[in-house]
Amino acid sequence: MHTEAIDKFMDQRVKDEQEIPDVQNTKDNRHIPIEKVGIKDISHPIVVSDRNGGEQHTVANFNMYVNLPHNFKGTHMSRFVEILNNHEYEITVKSFKYMLEEMTKLLNAQSGHIEMSFPYFMTKAAPVSGVKSLMDYDVSFIGEIMDGKTNVVIKVIVPVTTLCPCSKNISAYGAHNQRSHITAKVKTRTFVWIEELIETIEKVASCELYGLLKRPDEKYVTEHAYDNPKFVEDIVRDVALEFNKEDRIAAYSVESENFESIHNHSAYAKLTHDKEAAKAS
Repeated sequence: MHTEAIDKFMDQRVKDEQEIPDVQNTKDNRHIPIEKVGIKDISHPIVVSDRNGGEQHTVANFNMYVNLPHNFKGTHMSRFVEILNNHEYEITVKSFKYMLEEMTKLLNAQSGHIEMSFPYFMTKAAPVSGVKSLMDYDVSFIGEIMDGKTNVVIKVIVPVTTLCPCSKNISAYGAHNQRSHITAKVKTRTFVWIEELIETIEKVASCELYGLLKRPDEKYVTEHAYDNPKFVEDIVRDVALEFNKEDRIAAYSVESENFESIHNHSAYAKLTHDKEAAKAS
C-alpha cells in the first residue's frame, strides 16, 4: 500500500467514524498506557525469495502490536487484518520493514511491533550418496519501530546433531548423542541470505541433519558427529566466533538446546553480543 493509498484509506476511515460511533477512540480516564496491543496468531500467505533466484510461496504466522496512549480506550483491531489483506499475496521479506511503518501510521501509534514466522525449505544433498531431500527450518522476522527508528531481527531455529564430549571421553563403547536446536537472532547491517545464516550455524554442530540418508550417509553422519563432540557451551561460542567474523552482522544472540538422550532434561546455553555497542565502549 503506497502513501496515496494510505491517505485514501484514512479519509474513508474519517467518513466512517462520522457515521458510526467509534468506541475504541473514546477517552479513557484511568491514565495507564499500554505497551503492546494488537492481534496474535493470524496466518497469511507470503512470498520469500531464496538465494538461487527462486521464490518460496509459504504461509506465515503474524503477531502485530502497537502502543496505546493512556487517554484512548482501545485500538482498532480490524486495521491489523486490513493491512495484511490489502497486500493480498504481495507480502515479501523486503516489504516487511515497510509494513511496520504502514501499521504505525494507520493506527496513529508511536511504536509498533510485528513478528512474522514461517517455515523455510532448503534442498540438501546427503554427504555420501548425494541423494537430495528437503529440510525445513523455522524462520522469523521480528520488527519494531519506535521514535521513527526501525529495527528488524532475523531469527532462525536450526536442528542439528550434537555428541557429548564427556560421554565420549569416559565410555569404552561409543558416546551419547542427540538432536539439538540452535536458535540465532541476528541484526544485520546489510542484506544476508537466510541460507547463509543456516549454513554458518550447521557447520559448527557435531553434524548437520538431512531429510534423507542412505546407509553410507548414516555411517558418515554417525562418525562425523563422533569426531566433533560439542557441549552446548561449545556450540554458542563457535557460532559467536563465526558471527564475529561477518561484518554484515551488527548484533546477535545464540541459544543452544540439547534434547538429551540419557537425561530427562535439556542442556541449554545462551550468549548475546552487540558488536556496535562493544566497539563504542
